Amino acid sequence: MIRRGLFLFVCFALLFASGAVQAEPPKKIVFGGDAQYPPYEFLDENGKPAGFTVEITRALADIMGLEIEFRLGPWEEIMEAFKRGEVDVMQGISYSDERAKHFEFSQAYTLIHHSIFTRKETLDATTLAHLSGKEVLVQNNGIMHETLRQSDLPIKPVPTPYQTDALRLVASGANDYAIVANLPGLYYIREHQLTNIRKRGNPVAVQLYCYATLKGNTELMAQISEGLAILKKTGRLREIHNRWLGVLDPGIPPRKMIIAASFLFTLMVLVVIGNVIWSRTLKREVALRTKELETRQKQLLQADKMASLGFLVSGIAHELNNPNGLLLLNIPLLVAAFKEMHPVLEKHFEDHGDFKVAGLPYSRMRGEIPLILEETNDAARHIKTIVEDLRDFSRQSVDEMEETDINAIATNAARLVRTSMEKATHNFHVKLEEGLPPVLANAQRIEQVVINLLLNACQALEDANGAIHLITGYQPQSRIVFLKVVDEGVGIEEEHLPHLTDPFFTTKRSVGGTGLGLSVSAGIVRNHKGNLTFDSRPGQGTTATLQLPALSRKA
Repeated sequence: MIRRGLFLFVCFALLFASGAVQAEPPKKIVFGGDAQYPPYEFLDENGKPAGFTVEITRALADIMGLEIEFRLGPWEEIMEAFKRGEVDVMQGISYSDERAKHFEFSQAYTLIHHSIFTRKETLDATTLAHLSGKEVLVQNNGIMHETLRQSDLPIKPVPTPYQTDALRLVASGANDYAIVANLPGLYYIREHQLTNIRKRGNPVAVQLYCYATLKGNTELMAQISEGLAILKKTGRLREIHNRWLGVLDPGIPPRKMIIAASFLFTLMVLVVIGNVIWSRTLKREVALRTKELETRQKQLLQADKMASLGFLVSGIAHELNNPNGLLLLNIPLLVAAFKEMHPVLEKHFEDHGDFKVAGLPYSRMRGEIPLILEETNDAARHIKTIVEDLRDFSRQSVDEMEETDINAIATNAARLVRTSMEKATHNFHVKLEEGLPPVLANAQRIEQVVINLLLNACQALEDANGAIHLITGYQPQSRIVFLKVVDEGVGIEEEHLPHLTDPFFTTKRSVGGTGLGLSVSAGIVRNHKGNLTFDSRPGQGTTATLQLPALSRKA
């Protein structure tokens, strides 16, 4: 019997070596998810998987050498396929003790906040207790459907295939209440302009967002966990998070940040109301004057409004900077404190078993607390950047000015943005006219303007084949030295052109734009007695032109 088995083994080995028996190609791992859960996971306009979670999965596959495919659809349908083994991994799923009985979970890579959404005229309901006796829309077999079924509160969950369906039903008046994840809810309301819906109060639930496999599939879960750890250590997870979630992520902001934001909003509203009243009064006076005085009055009005706004913004920046400074000072202390407490907590965990921290098991929170502190610290640093932009906007002086060569400024600015330029385009062209007359300028401030124009051009390109041109020249009739930045990007709608230099106006809000860059640039150019203009056509690109008065022409 032993000889016969050995003979069969040798025969099979020879057949395999000769190619008679072909090795099967590696099996693709199927990752499942929700088809309508932006910005986490969704099907884009071409029907392709996209979103924060999808990009993390692609990064995991790249690092771990996995062959993958995506299957996105209604949550309940994908979950059933997952339970049948047709889907190997759920790439975005909230952790619960009930689900942990059947699934293997990875460490969490973000937190999901769920809130109550209603129409504006509906009476406030800010907690689950306020929904007692009510019918509430939730995603079918989603985490909130599970939570309400297990709750002791008399709330009747009404399931829908997608969370977006729940928001549409509330907007149409078919139902009054829905519990939806914050970011998908806010994203869908903004994209589809459901202006009659609002989010009520603070989140009613916070869940850990993880990958999951069926119980027993420990090898695959070990690969996913290892890949996630690499993404976190290399900073790639943070980059993906900022690209997709960025300022949309509600996080858990400290109380002082909320007070500062409310104060900022209230003051800005008062400024707008004051400017509207002031403008109406001045219009009645201007109507009695000649056309020349009317033009002059409008110029004075704009200058005064900008001065008032600059003074206000300077004060707001100061008020925001004080509490944010405390955050930047205290968060590292919290990090150090947790590191010192960690051995004590671990000893308690080993001696007495698992226990609750902020309502969640310590066994999971011990890995999440450092991530939460890191995210909070990143948010505080982002606030610091915005405050610095506000201070730049409010600065009225130009500092010291001297004879300056515009070509030297252009060359230095191009060098400073070289990395961004190389990532954005393969076609960057510089054409500097020789023998330009000098200009009277603060070189550093004008360089700031040119850098801003070049970075805006990079962001306007759809792909690296689009070109960017940096050009300088001289108009002898008007004695003007000019610098142009020309891009072959997406262009700007005609109705937006007059507002490009308005404070806080931006077409890039979704990727973190504050609307201050061009406002600051325009203020710098005005203080140099120059002009900053824009010419653009949608789909044909944009030309930004900086003009400065020339001093005597070089020989």
